[in-house]
Amino acid sequence: MNTICVIFDLDGTLVDSEGLCNQAFLDLLPQLNDSLQTLTERYRGQKLSSILNDLENRLGLNLPNLFEQRYRQRVAELFACDLKPMPGVLEMIATLNSPKCIASSGPLPKIRQALDVSGLAAYFGDNLFSSYEIGSWKPDPGVFQYAAREMGFTPNQCAVIEDSEVGVAAAIAAGMTPLYYVQTGVAPSYQTAGHVVFDDMSQLPQLLKQFAHMTQLNRPDLHAAPSPALHDV
Repeated sequence: MNTICVIFDLDGTLVDSEGLCNQAFLDLLPQLNDSLQTLTERYRGQKLSSILNDLENRLGLNLPNLFEQRYRQRVAELFACDLKPMPGVLEMIATLNSPKCIASSGPLPKIRQALDVSGLAAYFGDNLFSSYEIGSWKPDPGVFQYAAREMGFTPNQCAVIEDSEVGVAAAIAAGMTPLYYVQTGVAPSYQTAGHVVFDDMSQLPQLLKQFAHMTQLNRPDLHAAPSPALHDV
């Protein structure tokens, strides 16, 4: 019997897309002086409309009416050429037997392209849920609540795999257990203190086994085993 549902974020969690999404801004806005790393950290997990508003305020301009369309097109071009799964994701996902889905702030065409290019599409089928379907973006919990209902699980049965602060906040607001994926060498925010943090996708199956066990005991107090990269965080 399936006792848990695993809800994955997409960008920066399953696929290495955050840098490509922000490279598109640099390609289209030559007046933007930020480094790729700075943009990636500033906008990680944010919805596009908020990012575009921030860019307009910072650059002191109004973006053209067709800018979002041009941006989406440029991201699709970069995905087609350069998108890869995050390290260890393909090996990890092949071992998971629990029901799983994706809940992303991106539109469905972007989700589908990312999964096709990265070789992950077969693992999720049509279990794809977008903020654009329901008009709710992280840190609001709506997309996670919607995904759980569609998958047939209660919030306390859901583990959410996220790489952003807004995603972790959305999972908590939804009454779910966040597992916060932080790339090696990147310190997690103090705002995520007390939650499970891991830096290697090979750790995730064991963390999910712990979560399933705690769920059965009605004790969702999951703790990650220390890893060398995170022990002193």
